[in-house]
Amino acid sequence: MIVNLESTTTSKIEKTLQELREDGGVVALGRVLTLIIETNSEHLERAIEAANGASRLHPSRIIVLVSNLEQGDKASRLDAEIRIGGDAGASEVVVIRAFGDANSNTESMVTGLLLPDAPVVAWWPSDCKANPSKNPIGEIATRRITDAAAQKDESGFLKELAKNYSPGDSDMSWTRITLWRSQIAALFDNEKNRTVTEIRVLGSKNSPSVRLLAGWLSMQLGVDTKIIHELSGIAIEGIAGVEISFDQGELAIIRTGDVASIGQTGSPDSSALLPRRSDQDCLMEDMRFLGEDEVYGAVLRNELSR
Repeated sequence: MIVNLESTTTSKIEKTLQELREDGGVVALGRVLTLIIETNSEHLERAIEAANGASRLHPSRIIVLVSNLEQGDKASRLDAEIRIGGDAGASEVVVIRAFGDANSNTESMVTGLLLPDAPVVAWWPSDCKANPSKNPIGEIATRRITDAAAQKDESGFLKELAKNYSPGDSDMSWTRITLWRSQIAALFDNEKNRTVTEIRVLGSKNSPSVRLLAGWLSMQLGVDTKIIHELSGIAIEGIAGVEISFDQGELAIIRTGDVASIGQTGSPDSSALLPRRSDQDCLMEDMRFLGEDEVYGAVLRNELSR
């Protein structure tokens, strides 16, 4: 069900939500957090789709603040759209469009809609500033999720994130490499007695995930990582693989499609699933743990700030 409210207020939105719950027999007690999304019109539906999917694991109240609106005569106005039931997954979705002066204070727009005694997660799936903890929404959030891959200058954005890092910050470019990090860590159980001599990451030139994976490997193994952007003169897209040389032997993980082939000295060749992760998968992971991701913070500050 979708209910549209034009020229409304936060208190009227909350009242309508309560009425819809009472009429539909839905309760908010199962909601575990409030997810606030700041995005533009272009990314709106994709962000809501990912959030709805994530809400099936983490039931939430989802508040979406839409930017890049046509301001017209700049008259102060607040329009809202409430989605519940089949249109909202296991959540309640409130889409807010603010015009004129009503758009000057985003925090006041959401304060009355936050679930009581529940953590707040903020997500910027599109263009945003690289200082999430100083954003009005970020200041009230326990977890702040950006996406460097959605920015015009991915590398510059990562550098700014490193300068402005605050506990609770996260970025989807980091969450997208979770499966890579897990697979490499598991394979290293067989390499404890070998000395790493060289590390190579095969990945696209502008991918923040490639840089974060390279930084993580350097930090964990104490060897500078080389990033290879081309194979046979053809530019690599995404992450194509990781090659690690030892004083005796090598470890190579090369991905084709969703499957990676694994070659490891002293072990038979094998394969593993390493699919590209969706925004929904990444969002579910970030919503699962709301504390500080110390490893991400260390990689960001120690490697990318150089």
